[in-house]
Amino acid sequence: MGPRFRGDDAAFCIRGHAMTSHLRPGIIAAIGVLVLDQASKLWLLFVFDIARRGAVQVTPFFDLVLAWNVGISFGWFQNDGQLAQIILMLIKAVAVIVLAIWMAWSRALIATLALGLIIGGAIGNAIDRFAYGAVVDFALFHVQIAGKTFNWYVFNLADVAIVAGVAALLYDSFLGVPAAKAP
Repeated sequence: MGPRFRGDDAAFCIRGHAMTSHLRPGIIAAIGVLVLDQASKLWLLFVFDIARRGAVQVTPFFDLVLAWNVGISFGWFQNDGQLAQIILMLIKAVAVIVLAIWMAWSRALIATLALGLIIGGAIGNAIDRFAYGAVVDFALFHVQIAGKTFNWYVFNLADVAIVAGVAALLYDSFLGVPAAKAP
């Protein structure tokens, strides 16, 4: 008879390493981000019909707009060619796998949550790229100074999660609890 695991000891095993409860918050964060991101995009596209409505002013500094991002973060490397999209998808898949492995080995709660946010956001944007050939961006912050309008990049909830995750990882790296030293 093999070893017994209690529910709080392990949810399942990965290559002989038990997935302990420390991993749950990261997985929950990833799933939560993915669900919220996709729900917001589906609602804006198919219920609110943002494509037909055009830009919608929500506040004096925030608009809902529809932008199809065929590039990567902040619209860099814009290319809607099929080969470029496949390459971006492959890079994203490798990144998600590496981040998931990092999350599985992480013992710090903040790092685990941060990695979950990044993974959920990356998968959310990857779903867009697969489904539409581009990422659905819709949030636009802007400010008007001396009659001139300054716009931030158009983004979505997945992007917010990725930025928050990276910020949390940086915080954990520089200001988090130091790792225990080996004897």
